Amino acid sequence: MVPSLTLPPNDVAAIAAIEDELVFTSFTADTAWELGNALRTRLLEFPGPAVVSISLANNNQMLFYTATRSGTQADNDSWVARKRKTVLRWGHSTWYMRVKFRTRGDEHAETAFAQMYVLGETAGQYAIHGGGFPVRVKGVEGVVGVIVVSGLKQEDDHQIIVDTIREYLNKQ
Repeated sequence: MVPSLTLPPNDVAAIAAIEDELVFTSFTADTAWELGNALRTRLLEFPGPAVVSISLANNNQMLFYTATRSGTQADNDSWVARKRKTVLRWGHSTWYMRVKFRTRGDEHAETAFAQMYVLGETAGQYAIHGGGFPVRVKGVEGVVGVIVVSGLKQEDDHQIIVDTIREYLNKQ
């Protein structure tokens, strides 16, 4: 039986509130290792393969990377890079960005996104599909890292990160 996750909110204010809630007191390589392993363990409950990537924002340093099982594709790495780039540029989760533009109709979200930010030929470098999440640390301005999951449905990619961060922070 495939596990189910709660659906993430479909309004940007609620998503922003969750992002504001999930702030770390510190974020180190050890934190990334613990979160990455927790994400991998949760993802193993799902039948398909997925990728987990956790990196620092300021220098692209990879702190954690894994595929959950055989069957991931190079395309997963492309999604990771595109989701990461979106989080770093706009400072919000990729689900936030998706919902922000979905209000204009899901089938037009990507087009509206590209037009709003005048991305032109560079639009393909960004992804507004759930699964990219900003790492913030209390007392530090901006995003210090990015957590990305790629392989599930986009709302599940997002929600598994949220649930895992919330569980991690509640144990602290």
